[in-house]
Amino acid sequence: MSSPAAHTIPPAFGLGLDAGGTQTRWCLARPDGSLVARGAVGGFSALLLDSSAGRVTLAQTLQALAAAVWSASGPGQVKAACAGITGLGEPDGPAGQQLRALLAQQLGIAPAAIHCDSDIAAAWHALYQPGEGYLVYAGTGSIAAYIDPAGTMHRAGGRGPLIGDEGGGQWIAREALALVWRREDEAPGAWQHSLLARRLFTTLGSPGWPTTRRFLYGGDSATRRGTIGQLALAVAEAAHGHDADALALLHRAGAELARLALALCHRLGPRPVTAAGRVLQLHPALTTGLRTALPSDLPMTIAQPDTALAAARRAALSATLPSTWPAPLNTP
Repeated sequence: MSSPAAHTIPPAFGLGLDAGGTQTRWCLARPDGSLVARGAVGGFSALLLDSSAGRVTLAQTLQALAAAVWSASGPGQVKAACAGITGLGEPDGPAGQQLRALLAQQLGIAPAAIHCDSDIAAAWHALYQPGEGYLVYAGTGSIAAYIDPAGTMHRAGGRGPLIGDEGGGQWIAREALALVWRREDEAPGAWQHSLLARRLFTTLGSPGWPTTRRFLYGGDSATRRGTIGQLALAVAEAAHGHDADALALLHRAGAELARLALALCHRLGPRPVTAAGRVLQLHPALTTGLRTALPSDLPMTIAQPDTALAAARRAALSATLPSTWPAPLNTP
Protein backbone atom coordinates (compact mmCIF):
# COMPACT_ATOMS: atom_id res chain seq x y z
CA MET A 1 0.00 0.00 0.00
CA SER A 2 1.35 3.38 -0.89
CA SER A 3 1.91 5.93 1.84
CA PRO A 4 -0.42 8.95 2.27
CA ALA A 5 2.41 11.18 1.13
CA ALA A 6 2.34 9.50 -2.27
CA HIS A 7 -1.16 10.86 -2.82
CA THR A 8 -0.39 14.42 -1.74
CA ILE A 9 -1.66 16.88 -4.32
CA PRO A 10 1.17 19.14 -5.54
CA PRO A 11 0.67 22.77 -4.52
CA ALA A 12 -0.81 25.17 -7.03
CA PHE A 13 1.21 28.37 -7.11
CA GLY A 14 0.26 31.71 -8.58
CA LEU A 15 2.85 33.84 -10.36
CA GLY A 16 2.76 37.63 -10.15
CA LEU A 17 4.78 39.93 -12.40
CA ASP A 18 5.58 43.61 -12.11
CA ALA A 19 7.27 44.26 -15.45
CA GLY A 20 8.99 47.58 -16.10
CA GLY A 21 11.46 48.84 -18.64
CA THR A 22 14.51 48.15 -16.50
CA GLN A 23 13.45 45.27 -14.23
CA THR A 24 10.77 42.60 -13.92
CA ARG A 25 9.95 41.63 -10.34
CA TRP A 26 8.25 38.26 -9.85
CA CYS A 27 6.63 36.50 -6.92
CA LEU A 28 5.14 33.08 -6.30
CA ALA A 29 2.31 32.72 -3.81
CA ARG A 30 0.09 29.96 -2.45
CA PRO A 31 -3.71 30.17 -2.50
CA ASP A 32 -3.65 31.15 1.20
CA GLY A 33 -1.62 34.23 0.21
CA SER A 34 1.69 33.14 1.69
CA LEU A 35 4.87 33.96 -0.22
CA VAL A 36 6.75 31.09 -1.82
CA ALA A 37 9.60 32.92 -3.53
CA ARG A 38 10.48 36.19 -5.20
CA GLY A 39 13.13 37.46 -7.55
CA ALA A 40 13.86 39.72 -10.50
CA VAL A 41 15.01 39.42 -14.10
CA GLY A 42 15.56 41.96 -16.84
CA GLY A 43 12.85 44.39 -17.73
CA PHE A 44 10.34 44.20 -20.55
CA SER A 45 7.40 46.17 -21.81
CA ALA A 46 4.61 45.78 -24.33
CA LEU A 47 6.47 48.23 -26.57
CA LEU A 48 9.04 45.51 -27.36
CA LEU A 49 6.42 43.87 -29.56
CA ASP A 50 6.76 46.73 -32.04
CA SER A 51 10.11 45.64 -33.50
CA SER A 52 11.89 42.42 -34.40
CA ALA A 53 14.82 43.29 -32.13
CA GLY A 54 12.39 44.03 -29.32
CA ARG A 55 10.67 40.67 -29.77
CA VAL A 56 14.03 38.91 -29.52
CA THR A 57 14.79 40.77 -26.29
CA LEU A 58 11.34 39.92 -24.97
CA ALA A 59 11.79 36.20 -25.73
CA GLN A 60 15.17 36.15 -23.99
CA THR A 61 13.75 37.89 -20.92
CA LEU A 62 10.82 35.50 -20.69
CA GLN A 63 13.17 32.53 -21.00
CA ALA A 64 15.20 33.89 -18.08
CA LEU A 65 11.98 34.43 -16.15
CA ALA A 66 10.81 30.85 -16.74
CA ALA A 67 14.16 29.46 -15.63
CA ALA A 68 14.06 31.48 -12.41
CA VAL A 69 10.46 30.58 -11.64
CA TRP A 70 10.94 26.87 -12.33
CA SER A 71 14.03 26.86 -10.14
CA ALA A 72 11.93 28.17 -7.27
CA SER A 73 8.76 26.15 -7.82
CA GLY A 74 9.56 23.13 -9.93
CA PRO A 75 8.06 22.72 -13.43
CA GLY A 76 4.29 22.41 -13.61
CA GLN A 77 3.39 23.81 -10.21
CA VAL A 78 2.56 27.33 -11.40
CA LYS A 79 -1.07 27.16 -12.46
CA ALA A 80 -1.93 30.81 -13.12
CA ALA A 81 -0.21 34.14 -13.65
CA CYS A 82 -1.15 37.78 -13.28
CA ALA A 83 1.13 40.36 -14.89
CA GLY A 84 1.32 44.13 -14.70
CA ILE A 85 3.22 45.27 -17.79
CA THR A 86 4.50 48.71 -18.68
CA GLY A 87 3.20 50.02 -22.00
CA LEU A 88 0.17 47.73 -22.17
CA GLY A 89 -2.63 50.16 -22.91
CA GLU A 90 -5.34 47.67 -23.89
CA PRO A 91 -5.02 44.37 -21.99
CA ASP A 92 -7.47 42.57 -24.28
CA GLY A 93 -6.11 44.05 -27.50
CA PRO A 94 -3.56 42.46 -29.84
CA ALA A 95 -0.59 43.29 -27.59
CA GLY A 96 -2.23 41.70 -24.57
CA GLN A 97 -3.08 38.58 -26.56
CA GLN A 98 0.48 38.29 -27.85
CA LEU A 99 1.94 38.69 -24.37
CA ARG A 100 -0.39 36.05 -22.93
CA ALA A 101 0.61 33.65 -25.69
CA LEU A 102 4.33 34.26 -25.12
CA LEU A 103 4.01 33.89 -21.35
CA ALA A 104 2.01 30.71 -21.80
CA GLN A 105 4.61 29.28 -24.16
CA GLN A 106 7.57 30.02 -21.89
CA LEU A 107 5.94 29.20 -18.54
CA GLY A 108 3.83 26.23 -19.55
CA ILE A 109 0.60 27.85 -18.33
CA ALA A 110 -2.67 27.81 -20.25
CA PRO A 111 -3.30 31.22 -21.89
CA ALA A 112 -6.74 31.36 -20.24
CA ALA A 113 -5.01 31.20 -16.84
CA ILE A 114 -2.89 34.29 -17.58
CA HIS A 115 -4.21 37.78 -16.92
CA CYS A 116 -2.32 40.82 -18.25
CA ASP A 117 -2.93 44.36 -16.98
CA SER A 118 -1.14 47.63 -17.41
CA ASP A 119 1.44 48.24 -14.70
CA ILE A 120 -0.75 51.00 -13.28
CA ALA A 121 -3.84 48.78 -13.03
CA ALA A 122 -1.77 46.10 -11.31
CA ALA A 123 -0.40 48.64 -8.82
CA TRP A 124 -3.92 49.91 -8.16
CA HIS A 125 -5.12 46.36 -7.42
CA ALA A 126 -2.26 45.99 -4.94
CA LEU A 127 -3.74 48.84 -2.90
CA TYR A 128 -7.50 48.84 -3.38
CA GLN A 129 -10.61 46.84 -4.13
CA PRO A 130 -12.78 48.13 -7.00
CA GLY A 131 -14.54 51.35 -6.06
CA GLU A 132 -12.32 52.29 -3.14
CA GLY A 133 -9.78 55.00 -3.94
CA TYR A 134 -7.43 56.83 -6.29
CA LEU A 135 -3.82 55.96 -7.07
CA VAL A 136 -1.41 58.70 -8.12
CA TYR A 137 1.72 57.09 -9.50
CA ALA A 138 4.92 59.00 -10.22
CA GLY A 139 7.84 57.20 -11.80
CA THR A 140 9.50 58.28 -15.03
CA GLY A 141 6.03 59.53 -15.99
CA SER A 142 2.91 60.24 -13.95
CA ILE A 143 -0.71 59.12 -13.92
CA ALA A 144 -3.74 58.87 -11.64
CA ALA A 145 -6.06 55.87 -11.83
CA TYR A 146 -9.27 54.49 -10.38
CA ILE A 147 -11.12 51.23 -11.03
CA ASP A 148 -14.83 51.38 -10.36
CA PRO A 149 -17.04 48.50 -9.13
CA ALA A 150 -17.86 47.55 -12.73
CA GLY A 151 -14.17 47.07 -13.55
CA THR A 152 -13.81 50.21 -15.65
CA MET A 153 -10.50 52.02 -15.23
CA HIS A 154 -10.61 55.82 -15.17
CA ARG A 155 -7.41 57.80 -15.60
CA ALA A 156 -5.98 61.28 -15.53
CA GLY A 157 -2.59 62.13 -16.99
CA GLY A 158 -0.19 59.53 -18.30
CA ARG A 159 0.01 61.34 -21.65
CA GLY A 160 3.74 60.92 -22.19
CA PRO A 161 6.65 63.35 -22.11
CA LEU A 162 5.57 65.53 -25.03
CA ILE A 163 2.24 66.70 -23.64
CA GLY A 164 2.06 65.39 -20.09
CA ASP A 165 3.71 63.35 -17.32
CA GLU A 166 3.87 66.46 -15.11
CA GLY A 167 5.42 65.70 -11.75
CA GLY A 168 7.20 62.57 -12.97
CA GLY A 169 10.94 62.02 -13.12
CA GLN A 170 11.32 62.96 -16.77
CA TRP A 171 9.32 66.16 -16.28
CA ILE A 172 11.45 67.10 -13.25
CA ALA A 173 14.65 66.58 -15.23
CA ARG A 174 13.33 68.53 -18.22
CA GLU A 175 12.16 71.46 -16.10
CA ALA A 176 15.47 71.58 -14.23
CA LEU A 177 17.52 71.64 -17.43
CA ALA A 178 15.24 74.27 -18.97
CA LEU A 179 15.74 76.53 -15.93
CA VAL A 180 19.52 76.12 -16.00
CA TRP A 181 19.84 76.85 -19.71
CA ARG A 182 17.53 79.86 -19.60
CA ARG A 183 19.86 81.35 -17.03
CA GLU A 184 22.87 80.49 -19.17
CA ASP A 185 21.25 82.45 -22.00
CA GLU A 186 21.01 85.48 -19.73
CA ALA A 187 24.36 85.11 -17.95
CA PRO A 188 26.84 82.57 -19.40
CA GLY A 189 28.66 80.76 -16.61
CA ALA A 190 25.85 81.24 -14.10
CA TRP A 191 25.77 77.45 -13.64
CA GLN A 192 28.93 77.65 -11.53
CA HIS A 193 26.98 79.47 -8.80
CA SER A 194 24.03 77.04 -8.80
CA LEU A 195 24.15 73.81 -6.84
CA LEU A 196 21.29 72.47 -8.99
CA ALA A 197 23.18 73.15 -12.22
CA ARG A 198 26.41 71.68 -10.88
CA ARG A 199 24.65 68.47 -9.82
CA LEU A 200 22.93 68.16 -13.21
CA PHE A 201 26.13 68.75 -15.19
CA THR A 202 28.09 66.33 -13.02
CA THR A 203 25.54 63.65 -13.84
CA LEU A 204 25.63 64.52 -17.54
CA GLY A 205 29.43 64.61 -17.56
CA SER A 206 29.98 68.14 -18.86
CA PRO A 207 28.52 71.67 -18.53
CA GLY A 208 28.61 72.23 -22.28
CA TRP A 209 25.46 72.55 -24.37
CA PRO A 210 26.55 69.75 -26.79
CA THR A 211 26.44 67.27 -23.88
CA THR A 212 22.94 68.35 -22.87
CA ARG A 213 21.82 68.33 -26.50
CA ARG A 214 23.05 64.77 -27.03
CA PHE A 215 21.32 63.67 -23.86
CA LEU A 216 17.99 65.24 -24.78
CA TYR A 217 17.87 64.60 -28.50
CA GLY A 218 20.45 61.98 -29.46
CA GLY A 219 20.55 58.20 -29.31
CA ASP A 220 17.78 55.73 -28.61
CA SER A 221 14.72 57.31 -27.02
CA ALA A 222 13.91 54.25 -24.90
CA THR A 223 17.41 54.16 -23.44
CA ARG A 224 17.36 57.92 -22.86
CA ARG A 225 14.05 57.65 -21.03
CA GLY A 226 15.61 55.19 -18.60
CA THR A 227 18.53 57.52 -17.79
CA ILE A 228 16.22 60.44 -17.00
CA GLY A 229 15.90 59.10 -13.47
CA GLN A 230 19.55 59.87 -12.85
CA LEU A 231 18.86 63.56 -13.49
CA ALA A 232 15.85 63.50 -11.15
CA LEU A 233 18.22 62.14 -8.49
CA ALA A 234 20.57 65.05 -9.21
CA VAL A 235 17.69 67.47 -8.58
CA ALA A 236 16.98 65.67 -5.29
CA GLU A 237 20.65 65.94 -4.28
CA ALA A 238 20.51 69.68 -4.86
CA ALA A 239 17.31 69.92 -2.82
CA HIS A 240 18.95 68.06 0.05
CA GLY A 241 21.72 70.64 -0.22
CA HIS A 242 19.06 73.36 0.30
CA ASP A 243 19.16 74.67 -3.25
CA ALA A 244 16.14 76.98 -3.52
CA ASP A 245 15.47 76.23 -7.19
CA ALA A 246 15.52 72.47 -6.65
CA LEU A 247 13.24 72.75 -3.63
CA ALA A 248 10.77 74.93 -5.52
CA LEU A 249 10.77 72.57 -8.50
CA LEU A 250 10.06 69.48 -6.39
CA HIS A 251 7.32 71.32 -4.51
CA ARG A 252 5.78 72.21 -7.89
CA ALA A 253 6.08 68.58 -9.00
CA GLY A 254 4.02 67.56 -5.98
CA ALA A 255 1.36 70.12 -6.88
CA GLU A 256 1.22 68.71 -10.42
CA LEU A 257 0.63 65.22 -9.02
CA ALA A 258 -2.15 66.61 -6.83
CA ARG A 259 -3.78 68.03 -9.95
CA LEU A 260 -4.17 64.49 -11.30
CA ALA A 261 -5.94 63.34 -8.16
CA LEU A 262 -8.15 66.42 -8.16
CA ALA A 263 -9.14 65.74 -11.77
CA LEU A 264 -10.52 62.36 -10.74
CA CYS A 265 -12.20 63.85 -7.68
CA HIS A 266 -13.90 66.41 -9.90
CA ARG A 267 -15.18 63.75 -12.28
CA LEU A 268 -15.97 60.90 -9.89
CA GLY A 269 -16.26 62.38 -6.42
CA PRO A 270 -13.86 62.56 -3.46
CA ARG A 271 -12.12 59.35 -2.40
CA PRO A 272 -8.94 58.51 -0.47
CA VAL A 273 -5.74 59.08 -2.42
CA THR A 274 -2.62 56.93 -2.33
CA ALA A 275 0.54 58.34 -3.89
CA ALA A 276 3.20 55.87 -4.99
CA GLY A 277 6.26 55.57 -7.18
CA ARG A 278 9.97 56.20 -6.84
CA VAL A 279 9.66 59.93 -7.44
CA LEU A 280 7.86 60.24 -4.09
CA GLN A 281 11.10 59.11 -2.42
CA LEU A 282 13.24 61.91 -3.86
CA HIS A 283 12.71 64.59 -1.22
CA PRO A 284 10.07 65.68 1.35
CA ALA A 285 9.45 68.87 -0.67
CA LEU A 286 7.62 66.82 -3.25
CA THR A 287 5.21 65.18 -0.80
CA THR A 288 4.74 68.56 0.91
CA GLY A 289 3.71 70.07 -2.41
CA LEU A 290 1.32 67.20 -2.99
CA ARG A 291 -0.34 67.43 0.42
CA THR A 292 -0.58 71.22 0.30
CA ALA A 293 -2.39 71.18 -3.04
CA LEU A 294 -5.02 68.68 -1.89
CA PRO A 295 -8.02 69.62 0.28
CA SER A 296 -7.22 69.18 3.96
CA ASP A 297 -10.18 66.82 4.44
CA LEU A 298 -9.16 64.47 1.61
CA PRO A 299 -7.32 61.43 3.05
CA MET A 300 -3.90 60.95 1.47
CA THR A 301 -1.22 58.37 2.16
CA ILE A 302 2.19 57.54 0.69
CA ALA A 303 2.77 53.87 -0.07
CA GLN A 304 4.96 51.67 -2.24
CA PRO A 305 2.74 48.72 -3.23
CA ASP A 306 4.21 45.25 -3.55
CA THR A 307 2.64 44.83 -6.97
CA ALA A 308 4.26 41.49 -7.81
CA LEU A 309 3.16 39.84 -4.55
CA ALA A 310 -0.39 41.19 -4.81
CA ALA A 311 -0.59 39.88 -8.39
CA ALA A 312 0.76 36.49 -7.31
CA ARG A 313 -1.92 36.22 -4.63
CA ARG A 314 -4.65 37.05 -7.14
CA ALA A 315 -3.26 34.45 -9.54
CA ALA A 316 -2.98 31.76 -6.86
CA LEU A 317 -6.55 32.36 -5.75
CA SER A 318 -7.78 32.17 -9.33
CA ALA A 319 -6.05 28.79 -9.73
CA THR A 320 -8.31 27.30 -7.08
CA LEU A 321 -11.37 29.53 -7.55
CA PRO A 322 -11.57 30.40 -11.27
CA SER A 323 -14.64 32.56 -10.74
CA THR A 324 -12.50 35.05 -8.83
CA TRP A 325 -10.46 35.87 -11.95
CA PRO A 326 -10.96 39.56 -12.72
CA ALA A 327 -13.08 40.53 -15.66
CA PRO A 328 -11.32 42.40 -18.48
CA LEU A 329 -10.84 46.06 -17.74
CA ASN A 330 -12.83 48.62 -19.69
CA THR A 331 -10.86 51.79 -20.39
CA PRO A 332 -12.97 54.80 -21.40
